[in-house]
Amino acid sequence: MKRLAVKTLIEKSVQDMPQLSSSRKKKRVGILGGTFNPPHLGHLIIAEEVADQLGLDKVLFIPDSTPPHVDHKAAASAAKRKAMVELSIAGNPRFELNTCELDRGGISYTYDTLQELRLRHPDWEYYFIIGGDMVAYLPKWHKINELVKLVHLVGVARSGYPKKSNYPILWVDVPLIEISSTDIRWRIQHGCSLKYLVLDSVIDYIRKEGLYRV
Repeated sequence: MKRLAVKTLIEKSVQDMPQLSSSRKKKRVGILGGTFNPPHLGHLIIAEEVADQLGLDKVLFIPDSTPPHVDHKAAASAAKRKAMVELSIAGNPRFELNTCELDRGGISYTYDTLQELRLRHPDWEYYFIIGGDMVAYLPKWHKINELVKLVHLVGVARSGYPKKSNYPILWVDVPLIEISSTDIRWRIQHGCSLKYLVLDSVIDYIRKEGLYRV
């Protein structure tokens, strides 16, 4: 299907969502949250594809403080994860770092983040981007029934995961690039190349700071 036709179908799906206004007068803002431990090219590709296909004005990259839905893992400090996100999105005027969850501290609940963002920018319309692997966990999310009234949930297809949910999901197809922060940390520990998986500036930062060696 041609990209123009895809955009038409996506915009129609957004307009059909009853919970939220889809007024084109509002600034359309995507949200990509995560630990970013470290951020990689997969994150950037997803953000760019969703922004392009949905016609978003910008995408906020929001590193979490303490993620509620992942197993405990050794993570770089908040300051270093923030620095790596800044390096990753530099040069793309549509990408922007937002530190509201780092500033707030504690467990990072999406509902609380959306409440804060809507208070600061009530004229923005929000699109929260999640991977297809996370869609199955939506019933366990904090105040999920209230959350879906505040934001459009944008599902990014992942191989091996069905594109279905009991919640309103706006599905966007992006290139299936199997890059994960877990794999990158493993590569660092085993001395493997990160070329073409992480931006060179981030690779240099990881080496300089000695991150993920143990």
